[in-house]
Amino acid sequence: MIYLELFLSFIQVGMFSIGGGYAAMPLIQSQVVTKHGWLTMSGYTDLITISGMTPGPIAINSATFAGMRIAGIGGAIIATLGCILPSCLIVSFLAFLYYRYKEMSALKSILSSLRPAIVALIASAGLSILSLVLFNGESIQPSNINWIDGGIFLFAFFLLRKYKWNPILVMCFCGVVGLSLHLLL
Repeated sequence: MIYLELFLSFIQVGMFSIGGGYAAMPLIQSQVVTKHGWLTMSGYTDLITISGMTPGPIAINSATFAGMRIAGIGGAIIATLGCILPSCLIVSFLAFLYYRYKEMSALKSILSSLRPAIVALIASAGLSILSLVLFNGESIQPSNINWIDGGIFLFAFFLLRKYKWNPILVMCFCGVVGLSLHLLL
């Protein structure tokens, strides 16, 4: 039964996560934390962190890791299949349509109208992760601010935007700084 629930949950994620892996994060959170309670918010944050650091698409990594935590190897396989199946079917169908009708102005209009929705989904995922980092999943109040993680975030943002550092180096550097600060304080 858990395999069927996992498959149905992640097939929904796969069907409705337009815009890439980060756009899928609110949908995955809705399924595994809010709807089914399979993971806590802290466990979900760990899942997102690991999924973002490992090679491959973040939504698929998240599905695999969530499935593994929920139902072992079988759960990982089922959740991953549920996550990728809609994309495979939809992309195959859309590729057929695109190559057949690629010069139609209506198709060009449809594709350009999806951009704002995709940006909104990605922004929503980013703000959700930022609020988890800054407030440790608690209510958004000044007394709940995690100043260490907030400072590390601002420092990383500064390095990425101002000095154009390599994102991988920034992640590694911030990981070392964060671990050191949390161990010392």
